Amino acid sequence: MREPGIDYHAIFEASPSAMLVLNSVLVILDANRSYQNLVARNRDELIGQYVFDAFPQNDESEMADLKASLRRVLESHNQDVAGPIRHDLEEPDRPGVFVERYWSPINAPVLDSDGQVALIVHRLEEITDLVRAGGPDVDHRRRQMKLELYARSRELQQVNERLRQTNARERQIALALQDSMLPAPQALAHHRAAVRYRPAVHALNVCGDWYDVTQLPNGKYAVAVGDVVGHGLAAAGVMGQLRSALSAAIRVVGGPASALDGLDMYARSVDGALSTTAVQTVIAWADHRITYSSAGHPPPALADPDGTVRFLDQATDPPLGASMEHTPRPQASITYADGATLVLYTDGLIERRGEDIDQGLQRLADHLARHGNGEVEALADALIDLSYATDDTAVVVVRL
Repeated sequence: MREPGIDYHAIFEASPSAMLVLNSVLVILDANRSYQNLVARNRDELIGQYVFDAFPQNDESEMADLKASLRRVLESHNQDVAGPIRHDLEEPDRPGVFVERYWSPINAPVLDSDGQVALIVHRLEEITDLVRAGGPDVDHRRRQMKLELYARSRELQQVNERLRQTNARERQIALALQDSMLPAPQALAHHRAAVRYRPAVHALNVCGDWYDVTQLPNGKYAVAVGDVVGHGLAAAGVMGQLRSALSAAIRVVGGPASALDGLDMYARSVDGALSTTAVQTVIAWADHRITYSSAGHPPPALADPDGTVRFLDQATDPPLGASMEHTPRPQASITYADGATLVLYTDGLIERRGEDIDQGLQRLADHLARHGNGEVEALADALIDLSYATDDTAVVVVRL
């Protein structure tokens, strides 16, 4: 909101920078005192004129660059810097004697309530000292090289700013994908579950890992995790397709192995889905039994209340689409005691560069042996903190 008592027109008039206010068709609406002094024209001589009719005549290439800059502002709604221009000033006490001066035009949009460019603030910043550095004996060629270098440096600044804005937009897209494809787990009737997701360092907020916690129509619970090869929005798109397909399959087939069989056939028709790993479990709480099947994925961990940790590794097959011919996947079951904890995760939790995977599994087992009886949300937080920063990680904790 505008601060009360501030005279913005007085600020505009007092600015040492030469400034014009243009409308969207580049007609001059106002010129501050610094600009009037620069071009030796008063406000009445400038207002209402097309900017390139009122602007002092300069090199045609300079004017073409300035026109292109203004056009970019209108199209992109972002600030833009034009290449340097030369405009010599008459010495106050020596009529008819002009001194060589150089200026950098900066054009900034003023948007209306609909987000459209209503006005453009055209500002000139003097760069004569920069151009003429080295003394009066600097030759014309060196001076032109300085101008060109300055112009290119300002262009790089603009490119960097556009990249920053693009990255910010992609981050927002990634956040929206994360919210839509990795929602909070459904409330379970007889157990408590917590999920955590952490993207790799320098990655967008969504990569190829996923989780799913679902209460099935028959009263059992389905818990799954998976990992698509790669990072970024492309991997996230594949992840979304596979997660949805597996979540649908486990609702209608006879068990985890059958669900992964269907997912394997589906993955062969999805670009970027081959070599995805996944593990599907089904928890029959009435029987205290977990049935599971794995497609090349790290084994889930089952921590008993007494601190014993078992890995569910008796039903593991290759990743999705890795076999030349489709064959039925294996399935196994294991019983659990009241108060046990089931942990599903992706490889970022246990893998370290230069370390054998058995060391990562042992580190997880040791942690669960010491802290497996803790509250599920706190345990999920502690486990995600074990993850390796260079890989994305998903963790699901279920108290049985």
